[in-house]
Amino acid sequence: MIVMTLFAIAGCERKEFVLPPGDKAAGKQEFLELKCNSCHSVTDQVEHAPLTPGAIHVELGGTVSRVKTYDDLITSIINPSHRLSRGTNLMTTTPEGQSRMPVYNEIMSVQQLIDITSFLEPTYQVWVPPYAVYQYP
Repeated sequence: MIVMTLFAIAGCERKEFVLPPGDKAAGKQEFLELKCNSCHSVTDQVEHAPLTPGAIHVELGGTVSRVKTYDDLITSIINPSHRLSRGTNLMTTTPEGQSRMPVYNEIMSVQQLIDITSFLEPTYQVWVPPYAVYQYP
């Protein structure tokens, strides 16, 4: 009976994927070493340095209306096509709706992923749109 109770309690636990803390300074350096800035700039941190004229430019960081969580950033790096607006921007997506960002899973180490994410996360600020409060009689 005790084993069944413990099993039931263990099954109710919330499981989270947690990575160790990263190094922001190392993340910025790794961002540059992996040439992420050939397609990306980071607001007030890293300039866009395209390798070819007319290259893709996607700005990271800055003011956003939706929180960019650590989990969002990790997912965007390891699975760039996961959360894309399907449709019209053929500069950043293929006609099939996939991200043009290469998959770095076999190029980037886990530590680099952690450090780059730690570098990027604090560069986002959330803007909350104003809303009116109505008084009902």
